[in-house]
Amino acid sequence: MNSASPLPDYIEAIETIYLDPEVGNSPLAARVLSRLPGRRIVRTVDNRIEPRPDREETSIHLKHFRGDFLRFCPGTRKYNCCGYRIIHIGENCPLSCTYCILKAYFQDRMLKVWANQDDLRVELDKAFGANRNLRFRVGTGEFTDSLVLEPLTGYSADLVEFLSDYDNVRLELKSKVVDLSWMDKARRPELVLPAWSLNAPEITARQEIGATTLEQRLEAARTCAANGFRVCLHFDPIIHFPGWEKGYQEITDMIFDYLKPEDIAYLSLGSFRFMPELKDFIEKNHPQADYVHNEFITGLDNKKRLLRPLRVAQFKFMVKRLRSFGLEKQLYFCMESDEVWKAVFGYTPKSFGGLSLRLMDMAFGPCK
Repeated sequence: MNSASPLPDYIEAIETIYLDPEVGNSPLAARVLSRLPGRRIVRTVDNRIEPRPDREETSIHLKHFRGDFLRFCPGTRKYNCCGYRIIHIGENCPLSCTYCILKAYFQDRMLKVWANQDDLRVELDKAFGANRNLRFRVGTGEFTDSLVLEPLTGYSADLVEFLSDYDNVRLELKSKVVDLSWMDKARRPELVLPAWSLNAPEITARQEIGATTLEQRLEAARTCAANGFRVCLHFDPIIHFPGWEKGYQEITDMIFDYLKPEDIAYLSLGSFRFMPELKDFIEKNHPQADYVHNEFITGLDNKKRLLRPLRVAQFKFMVKRLRSFGLEKQLYFCMESDEVWKAVFGYTPKSFGGLSLRLMDMAFGPCK
């Protein structure tokens, strides 16, 4: 369907490739090295890298990962979690979204890619193949952007191809960029859920540095829908700023210039929340991000959250707009309390059997 995309500037900017000896001959390493010729290659010793903060943002580490590739979403029982499972493929992101929680979550900015894909496949086959009646809703967009390095690594294409034999798995690819080269490997569109994060145009323009435009993301979503895929959309974080009503009305209306309600498997809404240490990073590195000076409280998960009345007002506004276009069961909150669900939707996840079950049913819903 789509040939490999040219390398974007943030990939061309990579100067150093750190390579663990165990994956030096891996197909992924060969692919990266062939697409970044002439770069400095450093063979690691015991998979360790001497810290060089001045080079982190222009380096990539092709790593032999020894942890668990398949994980549960790091939610909390204090709020309603969607039950998403993570396929862990790497860490960090070359985009510079001002609100990105990864800046506080990880100790460095170096791009890391787990290159021991044979180990990944063995673990996934053991998990997904043991009981083909057990359903899984998985994604790669938690600790990195699912597609931001796709022109370099082809990781999503590899996963799409591998998981095409697993009817009981739905793979979500969540991104703020556009790369549809993985579609070449998608023999069965019902198994893949391409997903894009959206925001108000002002937030995208000022706070999502390096990401593609909203129009490009929605055009990619339309292309996917035309090829038989159902897409997922995510408004997370929703940010409180002067004129937010106009901004979020504009983007919610824009969605349906490109998509029909039946094209959307599900759509999440999440308010801006952050670990306290992220605020210092934002203030130091992104002075334009004045939203960090809003009224926040400490939530039950120890993250800072916008005051509930402000959150609820934004949620009610957006849910009303999205309902007017025919969305209902597709809508859900990411990490919100029963009280907020009740205030906005008029019901809680318990009334329909739980959020995880509903989203699983939506992910495995009728094919287009």
